[in-house]
Amino acid sequence: MPKRHQEQAAERSRRRIEALRTELAEIDYVCSGTPLERMKTCGKPGCRCAQDPAARHGPYYDWGHMKAGKLVHRLVSPEQAGLLRRAIVNYRRLKKLLRSWEAATERLIDAEVDRQR
Repeated sequence: MPKRHQEQAAERSRRRIEALRTELAEIDYVCSGTPLERMKTCGKPGCRCAQDPAARHGPYYDWGHMKAGKLVHRLVSPEQAGLLRRAIVNYRRLKKLLRSWEAATERLIDAEVDRQR
């Protein structure tokens, strides 16, 4: 590859990495897992939830995630569930941004090594 093209490729990669850093800096909450919203029956035979599925109690919010290699479920408040949903979206976005950063870094390394030859 001509030296000018290598320099342009390196500069494009540097700009892409800087844009990724800027985007990463905007992320606040980060969590993996799955948020769940559930309606439950209480188990009391006389309760209307036992007869009518539309009368179940809730919603209750649950967060499933891996901790120390095990799947853990935790009850959370509606407010926590909202923040967790945001954190999970951010986590997925973060992973995508890191993959892009890795690809840009690989292109930058290739361009810089080619330029030094």
